[in-house]
Amino acid sequence: QVQLVESGGGLVQPGGSLNLSCAASGSINLINAMAWFRQAPGNEREFVAGSSGRGPGVYYAESVKGRFTISRDFVKDTVTLQMNALIPEDTAVYYCGGDSQPLYVIVDRVKGGHYDMDYWGKGTLVTVSS
Repeated sequence: QVQLVESGGGLVQPGGSLNLSCAASGSINLINAMAWFRQAPGNEREFVAGSSGRGPGVYYAESVKGRFTISRDFVKDTVTLQMNALIPEDTAVYYCGGDSQPLYVIVDRVKGGHYDMDYWGKGTLVTVSS
């Protein structure tokens, strides 16, 4: 089994920054792509950013492109999400997901409106408010 644990959420003012981290443990050899999703109150879960398990490939939702950066440390088995220029619309619970499939499969799923991943963390709350 795989365990994913997110950290780094909190309250931040508009225009501020936060860095989320997700630590993977257990049978991490089962994980290929990793991604961040988010779910705001009353909304469906949405894709934020994804990272390939093989090489430097990344993919971002249009709403965060240029503001968020996903990075992966294959030694520490972590994936981080650096969030800059935060806006109130970024307020949500952020979830880390891991999957046995490569990133391009995850992207195809997302484009088809499917947000399934093999493994999920419990989420960390990000609130952007003045």
